Amino acid sequence: MSKKKKGFFKKKGNVVKDLTRKIVKILNEDPQKYYNYKQIASKLKISHTDGKTQIVKKLTELKATKTIKEVERGKYQINIDKKYSIGTLDLTSSGNGYFITEDYEDDIFISKTNIGKGLHQDTVKVFVYKRKNGKKIEGEVVDVIKRSKINFVGVLQKNKNKNFGFVVPDDHKMYVDIFISEGKINEAKDGDKVQATISDWPQNSKNPFGKITKVLGKPGDHNTEMHSILLEYDLPFEFEPEVEKEAEQLPIKITKEEISKRRDMRKDLTFTIDPKDAKDFDDALSFTKLENGNYEIGVHIADVSHYLQPKTILDDEAYKRATSVYLVDRVVPMLPEMLSNGVCSLRPKEEKLTFSAVFEINDKTQIINQWFGRTVTYSDQRFAYEEAQSIIENCKLSNSYQSYTMPSNISISDNEYEVTPEIVEATLKLNQFAKILRKKRMKQGAISFDRIEVKFNLDQEANPVGVFFKKSKDANKLIEEFMLLANRKVAEFIGLSQRKATNKTFIYRVHDEPDVEKLASLQNMIHKFGYKINTDTKETTSQSLNKLLKDVDGKAESNMIETLTIRTMSKAVYTTQNIGHYGLAFDYYSHFTSPIRRYPDVMTHRLLQHYLNKGESPKADLYEEKSKHSSKREELASKAERSSIKYMQVKYMQNHKDEIFEGVITGVTEWGIYVEIKSNKCEGMVRIRDIKSDYYVFDEKQYAIMGQNSKQLYQLGDDVNVKVKHTDLERKHLDFYLIEE
Repeated sequence: MSKKKKGFFKKKGNVVKDLTRKIVKILNEDPQKYYNYKQIASKLKISHTDGKTQIVKKLTELKATKTIKEVERGKYQINIDKKYSIGTLDLTSSGNGYFITEDYEDDIFISKTNIGKGLHQDTVKVFVYKRKNGKKIEGEVVDVIKRSKINFVGVLQKNKNKNFGFVVPDDHKMYVDIFISEGKINEAKDGDKVQATISDWPQNSKNPFGKITKVLGKPGDHNTEMHSILLEYDLPFEFEPEVEKEAEQLPIKITKEEISKRRDMRKDLTFTIDPKDAKDFDDALSFTKLENGNYEIGVHIADVSHYLQPKTILDDEAYKRATSVYLVDRVVPMLPEMLSNGVCSLRPKEEKLTFSAVFEINDKTQIINQWFGRTVTYSDQRFAYEEAQSIIENCKLSNSYQSYTMPSNISISDNEYEVTPEIVEATLKLNQFAKILRKKRMKQGAISFDRIEVKFNLDQEANPVGVFFKKSKDANKLIEEFMLLANRKVAEFIGLSQRKATNKTFIYRVHDEPDVEKLASLQNMIHKFGYKINTDTKETTSQSLNKLLKDVDGKAESNMIETLTIRTMSKAVYTTQNIGHYGLAFDYYSHFTSPIRRYPDVMTHRLLQHYLNKGESPKADLYEEKSKHSSKREELASKAERSSIKYMQVKYMQNHKDEIFEGVITGVTEWGIYVEIKSNKCEGMVRIRDIKSDYYVFDEKQYAIMGQNSKQLYQLGDDVNVKVKHTDLERKHLDFYLIEE
């Protein structure tokens, strides 16, 4: 169930949060009473002109949807006659659902018998009513306004005697099979994994009608399952020929004329630091010592917007995708490889067109001057994170620097090589600055998530043969801090003028304050482990969350508590309405540094250049729509990435069925306990019915299950031993046996 967020009232950047809900709540308190905009503003403690203007605009919108009615000129009342409402249907795996709409403060329960033909995340019209002999309201879906999804991945089950069948969807929230008639099977065979598109849903049919649009292969085949994951989330896994053709026809030569339009920074010491297996190098850093004792540091970003022009096939495709997708064994790029890994990638020993943020910084990392604009750069060196880390760990800041011999076991070329004294100095100095920048962020209230990343060693057939963990080190944090700096300063450059908001249309990356109810739930959970958090103020909340994350670091319960802490957080999204970034403790923040893999960064580059050219602020509506689209695509990509990790975990555990593993209980439900294996972070379920020593019941208050006779307690955070019972690759699910003492 997806609950509507009950965050704090907040005004930042003159944007009033959750205005619809707040107005409706006020009017609902006394349905007979009516209010004008001034009275509503007073109740919401809004005194600024922008806020009052937003209230007037919102009242007009609510009147148009008949949520409220105007009883006198400028005086409004809740429309108590309104029984139909439009919103989003959120289905659960049980088949029941919840209706989410701005017309009501709480989600409205809809039983499976009243779902109608609504599917998960559809925009639906719902009849809202009170249950007989009860105060609770429920709903019934009466119409589907807009389908959220019409393409589903599943397995074709053909009728043995007739040439038709049903596609059984992989999506556990898709509660009906899709009927495929003769002629629409597209040569798929019984048992094939396919993609089916819903074309119709006749009134008298319990199943939607559809056609098979792609035959993916046999279930269990590695490529079939990876493609299935992508298509399940509406993510393409290949480019159409016309997209590739347009990319190949781009003029890629860097001309003297183009260089003359840009700041030439080819002679500045410049290098990249990226993952060892990276091919798309979005960003590079330059380092120059100035005569005044300060340092000039350039954050250079691939100038994708030079090649990606609006209203082209390439741009339309990039916008549609909105993001690259990083699965366990592959990257599905936003741009064709010719651009992402070639023309735009800041490869070593190549001249490249870049968009740069250049800062003059003193020893205290105070920014003396800043400059933004288009540049041409030349990368002198490419480092993997491990190589940069080797320099940081084995060299020291001094007045004179020597070359550093990169060991062969660290080198990405597998050979020793010499790193020049200039690059050694630059790496160490940038690391020093990064640590100061990070310390400042933490002091301002930023939340520090240094989560362990699970990685797999794959053989030539992409089978997992080992698991290893990656944790962010100084080299990673070096790059992170300078990318954060560039992103923040670009946003401030556009959004602020003489410490006042400009209200210029821009793409912000925003992150709301944590959900109050989720923080309370986290407090209850961590209390068992002896931890606590102080949620009295925004500042104490961030401080105590950081302390919590520091205290659990390296302990058995760390991954679980870090996961629970992340879940208290709001999701970061793209929008033109700035409310700041809570997690980073920035009032202004954008995404500027990864245009090869994120479309919002492309839009940021275009808008930045537009304002550098003294252009007027464009209308925000179009950019807000594009921001919402980008946020949605990012969320789908993230789900696909997690799904691929889960698939690989299940696949890995298939070969370890006879082993006993130490684990920690990460979740407790009425049907079983979730256990995460300590050695590889694979999570599976021990079902209550499989624990034979006693009859166990769920104790919600203690986050535990308890044996009725033995009083044996299995609680959240407890250490247990488990053994693999069953692996289900198609459902990406692990079942464990509990090893009882």
